[in-house]
Amino acid sequence: MELPKFVLADNTDFPDDIFIIHLDYPRFIINLKDDEVEFLEEPDDLDENELESEMESLIEEANKFYDREMERYEGE
Repeated sequence: MELPKFVLADNTDFPDDIFIIHLDYPRFIINLKDDEVEFLEEPDDLDENELESEMESLIEEANKFYDREMERYEGE
C-alpha cells in the first residue's frame, strides 16, 4: 500500500483540534490549534540546524496540504 505524505485527522476527545500527520520520515503530528509538533520518531541523522530547516519546509508543506484539502472540501 502506498501511503500519502500527509493525512488530516481529528479526535472526539479533542473536538476543537485538527491534526496533520506526516507519514514520511521523520514522522510527526502537527496540532493546527496551537501549531504544536509531536515527533513519532526522533530524526537521529539530522543535526539541530538541519532539523530546524527541514521542519520549516515540512510545516510549510503541511499548511499548503491543509489549504488544498479545505478548498476541495468546500468545493464539494
